[in-house]
Amino acid sequence: MKFEEAMKRLEEIVNQMEAGDVDLDKTLANFEEGIRLVRFCSSKLEEAKKKIEILVKKDGKLAPEPFIPENEEKEARQKKDPKKNDTSGMDLF
Repeated sequence: MKFEEAMKRLEEIVNQMEAGDVDLDKTLANFEEGIRLVRFCSSKLEEAKKKIEILVKKDGKLAPEPFIPENEEKEARQKKDPKKNDTSGMDLF
């Protein structure tokens, strides 16, 4: 199964459950299937993350580097050196 197929099926399950017109047994079966699909998708995303880490180029060589979303990276830089990244101009006084 492909990631996209799993996501599409998850959307169908969520839509069915939100509609509320499915009996309890079918709802439980859908819930169990949804949990399996979430685990599958999480696994695929983790694999993709590892591939990205491997392909990051550093100093002319390929070296693993953790993937940090842009907003988290900015927060980490501000925590490390808050004055250097402060653009408010308040530290000029």
